[in-house]
Parts: sequence; C-alpha cells; structure tokens
Amino acid sequence: MYLQTVTLMRERLPDTEREQYPFSIPSIRTLNRLSFESPVTFFVGENGSGKSTLLEAIAYQAGFNTAGGGVNNRHEVEASGSVLGPYLRLSWMPKVSNGFFLRAESFYQFASHLDELSKDPLEGYKAYRAYGNRSLHEQSHGESFFALFQHRFGKRGVYLLDEPEAALSPARQLAFLRRLHELAPYSQFIIATHSPILMGYPDAQIYEFDSLPIRPVRYEDTPHYEITKGFLNHREQYLHRLFED
Repeated sequence: MYLQTVTLMRERLPDTEREQYPFSIPSIRTLNRLSFESPVTFFVGENGSGKSTLLEAIAYQAGFNTAGGGVNNRHEVEASGSVLGPYLRLSWMPKVSNGFFLRAESFYQFASHLDELSKDPLEGYKAYRAYGNRSLHEQSHGESFFALFQHRFGKRGVYLLDEPEAALSPARQLAFLRRLHELAPYSQFIIATHSPILMGYPDAQIYEFDSLPIRPVRYEDTPHYEITKGFLNHREQYLHRLFED
C-alpha cells in the first residue's frame, strides 16, 4: 500500500468550525486515524454518513482535482472543494502522484473537460489517449466509466473512487472486479460504495461509517450484504412487510 494512514489533525481545527459541516458529521467528529492494510479498501455506510466527504478530502491531500481527475486536470464544478482536506495528514510509503479521483456525480463535467482539451490545435490529440482514443461523451454512461477503468488506470497508482457502480450493470460490476484484480498487486484502491457485488472483493478491507468511530467490518456483517441476501432469498416476505399498512 502506498497510502498507509489518514489522520485528522483535530488540534488545528478552529473552534468556530468544530460544530460546522462537515466536521459535525458523526463519523468525522469521532475520526482520529484510519490505517490501510489492503490494496483494496471500501468505505461503506448510509447516505450522509461521511464516506464521500472523507474520500474527497483524501483526494485533496493527494493532489488530485476534487472535481474529478488526476493531478494534471484543471477544471471546476460547483461544490467540488474540500473543507476537510486541509486538516488531514496522509502518510505514504512511498509517495506516489499517479492516480485518479472518480466522482460519479461530476463525471459528465470531466468528460466535457476532455472534449475541451481535445480542441487544442497542438496538444489536443493527447486528450483521449488515456481513455481509449474516443470522447467519453460518445459512449454510454457505463461504457465511459469502463473506458476509464480499462485505459486510464494502470500500475503504481492510487485510485479513489466514489460510487463507481453508479453507471455499471451487475455484469459490468463483475468485469470491474476483474480489472481490480489485475491492478491490485501494483496499485491501491479506496472505494466508497453501496454495491454488495463490489465490496465482495476477496481480502478487501471494509470500513463502516455508520458505526462510531469508523470501524472495520466483515463483508457478511455489512447491511448491504444482509439486506441483499435477505431480499433475494425471501423476496415475497420482504415486499409484504414493506407494503403492508
């Protein structure tokens, strides 16, 4: 693992911000340090639990564009800054600058950013080189995501992915796991997800953000696994309880 630990430098927080968002999020309010002990780590939890907030802050400290992209992408989208980022300390061994931050919610703007770069008369031909030599807007949402995984991701990198399953069918999620398996011996992945398929990756580290403080959990103990398994095995009973008056 290149990224070893993430530490919240709580002593640097101004008193006026300690009770403000995002520091008021329970998982962030109780955060001290997280250690990464596997090439693949998942952040899991309910909406609003803080997993995307922390992932974006890690991207900020790693030097990636918090609007999505790598260290060399310079585009902005609304609300892409990280308030938490300046108060994190990342410990590396060794430090790497290669990588990518995927924000599913702003991936459209990232694709538009590449299209703008492609218009440069001198350097434009390079814009799509790492994305299959084709505009991401000329592909479906799922195809463009997978083009990113297949062509942009490589060895010796740190990849921060916020809900990569958002555009992927179940079959494509399995294909993503195969790509993950190809790269995990050489790269590091930290992934915020709701997908029980993705978080089933073998020997992955799973941090649950609904528990305070954030704690590691087994795959089988995640609500995502328990609810999905229960629904698939007892669909009629689940629906009956869900819809009864």
